[in-house]
Amino acid sequence: MTNRETLGARPTGRFIFLLNPGYYAMTFSMAMETLNVANRMAGQTIFETVVCAEGGVPVQDSLGARFPIDHGLEEVSRNDTVVIVCGDAPREAVTPAILQWIRKAARQGCEITGLSTGVWLMAEAGLMDGLPATLHWEHRTSFAEEFPEVELSEYTYVCSNKRYSTAGGTSVIDLMLHLISEKASPELGSLVADQLMYTNIRVLQHSAKVQVAERIGMRHPKLSEILALMETNLEEPLRPGDLAKTVNISTRQLERLFRRYLSATPKKYYMDMRLQRAQHLLLQTNMSVTEVSVACGFNAASHFSRLFRQRYGMSPHKLRAEPAKS
Repeated sequence: MTNRETLGARPTGRFIFLLNPGYYAMTFSMAMETLNVANRMAGQTIFETVVCAEGGVPVQDSLGARFPIDHGLEEVSRNDTVVIVCGDAPREAVTPAILQWIRKAARQGCEITGLSTGVWLMAEAGLMDGLPATLHWEHRTSFAEEFPEVELSEYTYVCSNKRYSTAGGTSVIDLMLHLISEKASPELGSLVADQLMYTNIRVLQHSAKVQVAERIGMRHPKLSEILALMETNLEEPLRPGDLAKTVNISTRQLERLFRRYLSATPKKYYMDMRLQRAQHLLLQTNMSVTEVSVACGFNAASHFSRLFRQRYGMSPHKLRAEPAKS
């Protein structure tokens, strides 16, 4: 049995979790449970956890539950690690009180962590300028448009200058294991990973970028390459002939691949990708409809609005005005 001294079983400071309305329940649970397992393996509480929310009032998570809150936005100390947990709408979690609290924690020397979309609040507070960051792929484009001064990384998690961020999903466990290994010992980190049946601890160099082909389960090499080209060229769409030429097939072969595997023409599928990106930008950024139109490769806002209405049953302006219903 590994003794506590070998595991580095000593108090290492607090993890202060800031929960925001609609936060991802899975993200929060994975982070808390990883620390809980570390304490159990060490035989004592080496990682203290505190849960807070603005006003000290429990907030509803993505599953509709409310986790008990220890306190509101109270004082933090230099040895604390602030962990920001958000959900699908990080912009809505931004309040003057929260931004002030995050900035004060940073000035005091705290480590600041954003899980999944939590880094949005860090960037909004001005803590990520010139630093690398990562977040869930669904919000990457919106984040890049909103915070061009932040270096967007494709890694599962990023650590730089006491600033941490994750790409969501199981990358939360990756980061927590990294912090456990760093704050306590690598031996404890490995033991916790074994307990979680998570024996292959991913390192920083693991890419978090999930190509569209992977998300839809597409494994055809040529088609996967074409979909990747489409996804990276939404602002200036490529013509079907250019797509086909890039991957060394004919335009007719390109059309056959799309009909067989995606039941759509290349033009229609490309258009759907651009309109979906527009939907994300409308819901997740403050960009005007005209700016969104240009960012998604439409030369005229009127043309964009007409196509968007056909696809989603409402105009871009109405979608932004009624996000809950949409």
